[in-house]
Amino acid sequence: MAYCFARFVSRLCCLLPGCFCERLGIFLGALTWYLVPSRRREMAVNNARVCLGLDERRARQIVRDSWIRFGPMLFEVMRFPVLKARFLDLVEIEGGKYLREGLALGRGAVIATAHSGNWELMGGALSAAGFPIVGVAMRQKEAGFDRFINEYRRSVGMHITYKDNVREMFDKLKEGWAIGLLMDQDVGRREGIVVEWFGRPTNFVQGPAVLARYKNAPLLPGYIHRLSDGRHRIILHPPIFVARTKDKAADILKAMEEVGRVLEHHIRQYPEEWFWLHDRWKSLREEG
Repeated sequence: MAYCFARFVSRLCCLLPGCFCERLGIFLGALTWYLVPSRRREMAVNNARVCLGLDERRARQIVRDSWIRFGPMLFEVMRFPVLKARFLDLVEIEGGKYLREGLALGRGAVIATAHSGNWELMGGALSAAGFPIVGVAMRQKEAGFDRFINEYRRSVGMHITYKDNVREMFDKLKEGWAIGLLMDQDVGRREGIVVEWFGRPTNFVQGPAVLARYKNAPLLPGYIHRLSDGRHRIILHPPIFVARTKDKAADILKAMEEVGRVLEHHIRQYPEEWFWLHDRWKSLREEG
């Protein structure tokens, strides 16, 4: 039922004008803001205030805007069937040469991205530009929606694997694919490493650096930003090459510190586009 409902909504969205869908998305985002639990809202506002050095009013506006943007983002994903032919008109790519040069080495590449902007569109646009992209997905609890979203991801040219299928990620890297990983959530202390981020000890994933170190593949921080005219810009940064010394843990930590610095700079530039409502410092707060 969930799959059929999602397909129905998608077909309806594809029949509607894009400008109408965007306005409707903004309206629904603003409406659902009040359904977010107050405790979660206050946690996010406090994090934005502390990280960005803002007063509470400005921090609250940023957090609210970061939630509202999910409305237009959802409609863009639902309209993939009519948008995918125009991806390269809708999305410009800055730093594409870094990815081309990295893939030319024959060792694959790793793109470390974040829940910022429309990250679902990012993979499709890079695929449309001719890059071999593997999207690493989290399995959705609702099987019907999981099937729907992964069908749409594949329809725009990506190969999709689940985050627990590490073997396939390594195999695809060896085959010369670019592995796209979301790396900005707190995965728990057992799987993470502590990096200084926004002036605070922060638990980071290790996956991007672990994968890149395995094949000496380039590790590229990359994000997508929504422009004022409704189009998008993908920003790919110069590659990081993970050291391969005898101290593997230190090599991974150093690389993720570099990735973290680039992500922090991006969030400071476009704070409304990052997902502040994730409890980013949960594991360290509970540990301490």
